[in-house]
Amino acid sequence: MIEADRVELLQGEPEPFLVPTPSGAGQKVFRCPTCRISVWSNYLRAGEKIRFVRVGTMEEPDRLAPDIHIHTVSKQPWVTLPDGVPAVENYYDNKAYWPVESLERLKRLAG
Repeated sequence: MIEADRVELLQGEPEPFLVPTPSGAGQKVFRCPTCRISVWSNYLRAGEKIRFVRVGTMEEPDRLAPDIHIHTVSKQPWVTLPDGVPAVENYYDNKAYWPVESLERLKRLAG
């Protein structure tokens, strides 16, 4: 998750697709028009100011290991999650897991 104005698109223009979510609010998933890989999404509740970037689409994906594993309720039994990283069945309360500075950044975007 990062502010949209901090995302640098290197080429092409991803196409938005509206996808339903368990909350009912939905999300826009932006996909590469050529290969259809998801590049980022915007949850409708969060608005256009925040992008949920797919780390695997970045130039150096190894630099960003997960802070938390979400939606593990649908994880395949053969997938092993690492020790020391929180894992939750669905989404989570960000106040319980995020650093104060991250919560403040989110608050500024919402304001």
